[in-house]
Amino acid sequence: MQNPSKAEIKEILQRSKRIAVVGLSDRPDRTSHMVSKAMQDAGYEIIPVNPTIDEALGVKAVSSLKEIDGPIDIVNVFRRSEQLPGVAEEFLETDAPVFWAQQGLVNEEAYQMLKEKGRTVIMDLCIKVAHAVTK
Repeated sequence: MQNPSKAEIKEILQRSKRIAVVGLSDRPDRTSHMVSKAMQDAGYEIIPVNPTIDEALGVKAVSSLKEIDGPIDIVNVFRRSEQLPGVAEEFLETDAPVFWAQQGLVNEEAYQMLKEKGRTVIMDLCIKVAHAVTK
């Protein structure tokens, strides 16, 4: 399992505008909220994907990726590693080009499934940190 190069990640972040965040919490003390807020503050449109909340970061939440209207550039995932294959299956039903699993999240099955379909996969890397170091 190998992430794209730093240069490729920089290019992904530069061309991307809309980030769907699977598992985004509405609680400001949660990592998913803090990271997504930082990305929102950096100019990205954040779409909360969480069936257990109504909204996060001032944006109405959707229950699944399928409910999102319009293009998605990155799907950023805050779910346990063992849940990544299920999220990957749903991701493959979208046209989103980049599946990004946050720091500490790795799943070989999900990685292989996505790579076989030609999607860009990033795992075990914080999008906020990547954004900060590739500016």
